[in-house]
Amino acid sequence: MRRFNRITKRYMKKVLLLIFTCLALSVQAQDNVPSLKIGFLSYDSALKAMPDYVQTQQKLATLRTEYDKELKRVEDEFNRKYEEFLDGQKDFPKTILYKRQTELKELMERNVTFKANSRRELAEAERTAMAPLRQTLNATLAEIAKERGFALILNTDADACPYIDPAMGEDINQLVHDALQ
Repeated sequence: MRRFNRITKRYMKKVLLLIFTCLALSVQAQDNVPSLKIGFLSYDSALKAMPDYVQTQQKLATLRTEYDKELKRVEDEFNRKYEEFLDGQKDFPKTILYKRQTELKELMERNVTFKANSRRELAEAERTAMAPLRQTLNATLAEIAKERGFALILNTDADACPYIDPAMGEDINQLVHDALQ
């Protein structure tokens, strides 16, 4: 379901981008309206060019490593208990066999829950850590748009804009990169 939402969200962004571009072109086609200036850039590249990006990614990598270590520990614990169960299952009385099966099932469920929770918490940690960088980048883009008179700035990531006429748009990748340094 989450994947569907992500895919839907991505397509909605592309549709909105297409609508804005069409609106900009239709407005520009009118004789009495001055032409619109459009800037375009790779948002991801600009984000990665920010000075604090590397430090943020290092912190997130450290957090991922901690979760990976814990996940490995619980998997090892499960594997050890499972092997003990397999080794002794022939000799266990029925009630002990049932008890061990129940313990293994509960342990597996806790491990699955932990894995899902850790993925969710890592995603939230990434959103939280990247929020200040995105705010700074968005503020920089707004400032550049005002200075250069852009009606809008397009994000060219994920092939959202396979073609932009150079006469109608300006590549601002280097301009943004310089402003963020």
